[in-house]
Amino acid sequence: MQADKILLSYVGANFLFMAGGIMLLVGSLLFTQNMNSTPTLDSAPTILLLKLVPEKVALVNAIIVFATCSLALPSLIVRDSRLWLQLQGWLVIVSGVFTLVIGLIIWIETLRTRASLNTSWGQQTSAVQSLLQQRFDCCGYFNSTSPPFVTDATCSTPLIAAEKQGCVGPFSGFVNSTLDAIFTGIFGIVD
Repeated sequence: MQADKILLSYVGANFLFMAGGIMLLVGSLLFTQNMNSTPTLDSAPTILLLKLVPEKVALVNAIIVFATCSLALPSLIVRDSRLWLQLQGWLVIVSGVFTLVIGLIIWIETLRTRASLNTSWGQQTSAVQSLLQQRFDCCGYFNSTSPPFVTDATCSTPLIAAEKQGCVGPFSGFVNSTLDAIFTGIFGIVD
């Protein structure tokens, strides 16, 4: 009866690992779908953020997880051979190291958020900059003059724009909290 409990534990662990791979795959597909959508007041900051995150590596990680789980089938069928268990163990290590590297890259990016966002802000159209200003109730990136604000409902005149803060603070706060959630999720799914 002890062997059945071990086998059930092994199958359960593989099921959880496969569920993590499914979450990585779905997350990668949703990231790609959101990145290619038209920016709105609510989605503009998220779209900009997702362009900074390497979403294709989540797809690669999901493929590694699925390959690892597929090695469970031969190990269940050929119980006398340890080769399949060893191969699966090595792929679990590869997946864990790959996930660790992804998480570290995202963590390092959070340390350079303001510089990355400044570049990203400058590359956006005035319509997207206006959406960001309205979303975070701010004008310009650092302040209303650097870079110059976009005239919209939030920043209708230079006087009103000068009284409002730049978008760097609220936008960086949003990006850091979202990147922290992504970072924690990627580390937690596989490791």
